[in-house]
Amino acid sequence: MSATSKKMGRTSVPELRARKGKDPIVCLTAYTAPMAQRLDEHCDLLLVGDSLGMVVYGMESTLAVTVDMMVNHGKAVMRGSKNACIVVDLPFGSYQESKEQAFRTASHILAETGCAAVKLEGGAELAETIEFLTMRGVPVMAHIGLMPQQVNTMGGFKSQGRDEETARKTLADAKAVAKAGAFSVVVEGTVEPVARQITEAIDIPTIGIGASVACDGQVLVTEDILGLFSDFTPKFVKRYANLGDAVSEAVGQYADEVRTRQFPTDEHCFGLAKKGKLRAV
Repeated sequence: MSATSKKMGRTSVPELRARKGKDPIVCLTAYTAPMAQRLDEHCDLLLVGDSLGMVVYGMESTLAVTVDMMVNHGKAVMRGSKNACIVVDLPFGSYQESKEQAFRTASHILAETGCAAVKLEGGAELAETIEFLTMRGVPVMAHIGLMPQQVNTMGGFKSQGRDEETARKTLADAKAVAKAGAFSVVVEGTVEPVARQITEAIDIPTIGIGASVACDGQVLVTEDILGLFSDFTPKFVKRYANLGDAVSEAVGQYADEVRTRQFPTDEHCFGLAKKGKLRAV
């Protein structure tokens, strides 16, 4: 949905698919109802990412995130939003075993949350799974390039496409997931020339995260751009606010006022005594 147009109801998967090469798609992560409510009017797509394992639960990676976590946070984001298309990640271990396992997990998440689509990580090796899901009514957003669920096999969070081998593989992955029926693909941590080549080579929208302006849209972790997650800041993140500092300052002021009995004041209390008499409460 462009900045100059308004529509009623949620942005649909076909609408996003049709945005290829047109207005850039605005996407952010959301894990809670209050945050989803704030983001909804500005975003075409809200991603309930398994990054919540690190951002919300303080995990070292996304690998320990469960299906139940994704369902609960997916429900919360659905409750807090009205307009954005909602996509929920399939967590590690919930879809890699077989295409049948992937369908069971995806259909469960769709039914429980009411979201529009699921996202899974993987390229050519998961093309058969993507086709299996889409042929059975499960819209799929793919995820290639740097894949956090494969951080152990990738040897860490390393950008992709810097050498001929990873560049060729990332391009092949993009073509495979598009052919398999994915309606869009997240391209993460991929050098600009490769991201641009991918965007030009496939007919579905590319959503970049650390993959340059060449992509059809962009996604970032909301807490990163707001300065609420300070464990580390990826190179590709731009901070638009430092709310973490504001939170610390506000809580510090609250703590000082409690300790010095400046809070609460009369205006924050019920049943105050008048002229030496107690008011019933």
